[in-house]
Amino acid sequence: MNIHGKEIKIFTANATPEVAGEIAKHLGVPLGKSEVKKFSDGEIAVSINESVRGSDVFVVQSTCAPVNTNLMELLIMIDAFKRASAASITAVMPYFGYARQDRKAKARDPISAKLVADLITEAGADRVLTMDLHAAQIQGFFDIPVDHLLGVPILSPYFAEKFKGHDPDEIVVASPDLGSVGRARKFAERIDARLAIVDKRRPKANVSEVMNIIGDVQGKKVIIVDDLIDTAGTLCNAAEAMIVKGGATEVYACATHGVLSGPALERLEKSPIKELVLLDTIPLPKEANMNRITQLHVASVFAEAIGRIYEDKPVSPLFG
Repeated sequence: MNIHGKEIKIFTANATPEVAGEIAKHLGVPLGKSEVKKFSDGEIAVSINESVRGSDVFVVQSTCAPVNTNLMELLIMIDAFKRASAASITAVMPYFGYARQDRKAKARDPISAKLVADLITEAGADRVLTMDLHAAQIQGFFDIPVDHLLGVPILSPYFAEKFKGHDPDEIVVASPDLGSVGRARKFAERIDARLAIVDKRRPKANVSEVMNIIGDVQGKKVIIVDDLIDTAGTLCNAAEAMIVKGGATEVYACATHGVLSGPALERLEKSPIKELVLLDTIPLPKEANMNRITQLHVASVFAEAIGRIYEDKPVSPLFG
């Protein structure tokens, strides 16, 4: 692909090479030739094995676990492209790590999301393309343009097809907390379902206690919608409450990012969730039970966004 005199080139580090490969395939371009390895002392070594002079470069890298390694890989690759005279550099981050550290929750807390935004900018990125930031206001932490894609337009059609032919009154979309209500409402509108909200209290970090269910889920099939699932405590407590307190008949769940750290997989196995649907912004752990977890692909959406950025077209139609 070559318009306005500049080539488009897609490169990847080590976090999400499969996603990068699929993006390149959708765009009809080869994946850029590069290597990201480590020296014997653990320092990251980057080799760019083709010219990028005057090219529009897109670096695909989720900053998922190991978070700091993947972040450093991204920063060093951006620096390498900048020094190699790329015309523009876009950091394509399906998952933006550190997004949950977006404010001072208590005295002397860092705002790590802002620090990471500054690092990416200082490394030489001209633009960031990401999906479902934990807090949308993180876009304002950057001094460069940020295109913020949404996971709901990928997740909702899956459930619309799954429950096709069912009475809409049978289906309820639930937000696992007050912070996710907006996302759940958009999801519910897309599949013509009702909305419920889980009111919970979190006594300490990574521990949540469900208090109440706002909305009628008695005898309904419930879809819990969130942006990410980390230790799965909030999700599994919400699912249990839907069955025990609310009287729901079935519980499904979906999220854009499957962080799935710590006891997440064990909790999901013991939970009443029939199916968990995730996007492939983060690779699944090898031990994940694929009989209960379905993974949908984001490459086509990112490829279209990259094509629009390259051709100077608006990205907003992808939100529809």
